Amino acid sequence: MHSNSPVTIELDHAAPDAARILGSTFDVDVIAPNIIFGEGPIWDRHEQRLSFVDIVGDAIWRVKPGATPECLMKPSAKANGMVLDREGRLVVCGWSGRTVFRIEKDGSVTTLAKAWQGRKLNSPNDIVVHSKSGWIYFTDPPGGLLNVAMVGADLQKYLDVQPVFRVSPDGSEMQIVTTDFVYPNGLCFSPDEKILYVNCSREKLIRAYDVKPDGSVGPGRLFHQYTNTDPGNPDGLKCDTQGNVYCTGPGGVWAHRPDGSVIGRLKTPGHHSTNICFGDEDWKSLYITMIGSVVRTRLNTPGVPSLH
Repeated sequence: MHSNSPVTIELDHAAPDAARILGSTFDVDVIAPNIIFGEGPIWDRHEQRLSFVDIVGDAIWRVKPGATPECLMKPSAKANGMVLDREGRLVVCGWSGRTVFRIEKDGSVTTLAKAWQGRKLNSPNDIVVHSKSGWIYFTDPPGGLLNVAMVGADLQKYLDVQPVFRVSPDGSEMQIVTTDFVYPNGLCFSPDEKILYVNCSREKLIRAYDVKPDGSVGPGRLFHQYTNTDPGNPDGLKCDTQGNVYCTGPGGVWAHRPDGSVIGRLKTPGHHSTNICFGDEDWKSLYITMIGSVVRTRLNTPGVPSLH
C-alpha cells in the first residue's frame, strides 16, 4: 500500500495524555525518497546518521539528514532488520540469504548465524543486541521464502518452527529463546532490558517475556492484541525511555503504555509504515521506514538510545 501523495502524520485513537507523551502536531521530513520497501532503520549517534535497507532493492543505505543517501551494500541478501552492536558495527538480518551477519569496520562481512542444528534458518527478520551480554536476539519467520520480490534461490523451509533465536557475539553459541509464534517479526527490550517484547504479524499481537539473568526468558504473556482493520500488521518495535512501546501496525505507528494499553496512533494515511527507530542528538526524532520512502518526525518523549 503506497500512494504518491505526501506523507502526513496525524494523532488518532488517542488517550487523554497522548499529546503530552507524543506531541500534537507532526511535521514530516522525507529523509530518503524512492525507496521500494524500506526497513531496518538504526541511528548511529557517533556518525549522526541513519542506516536502513530497501529489501526489494536489495541494498543497505545510510544517510545524514539533509544529505543524499549513499549505498553501503548491494546486493545485501535482501537485508531486513539491523542493529548496532556494542562496538558500533552493523549486525544485519540477511532475510532471503537466511543468515545473520556483521559488517566489520573494514567493510568485510562475518556470518554469525546460518543454521540451527544443521538445518538452514527460515529468514531472519528483526534483531536486537543485549547491552550487557552482547548476545544478539533475532526473529526467524518464513516470510523470506514466500514474499514476492524478496526471496532467494532456496525456498525450502527446513525448520519445523518459527523461533526467536539468540546468538553469542562471536557466533559460537546459539539458542532458541521461544517458539511461541506463527510469524515472529519485531522485537525490542524494555529500557532496563528486563522485558523482551516480540510481535506476531499473523496473529496481530505483541507478547512480553521476562528476561532471566542467563538471557533466557520466562513464559510469554499477551501485551496487546490488535483488532483494528486498517491495512498493516505488527512489524517494527521500539521503546522510549519511559518504557512505552511503539509498534508499526494497522494504519501507522501505535504507542502503548507498559501495561499494553494504547496511548495513541500516529496515523500515516495512504502510506504503509514498516519499521521505526529513534534518533538525532536528543533521541526525540522518530524515523519511519515505509513502502516508498523513509521519513522523520518529532516526538515529545525520547527513545531508548542505540548501544553505540
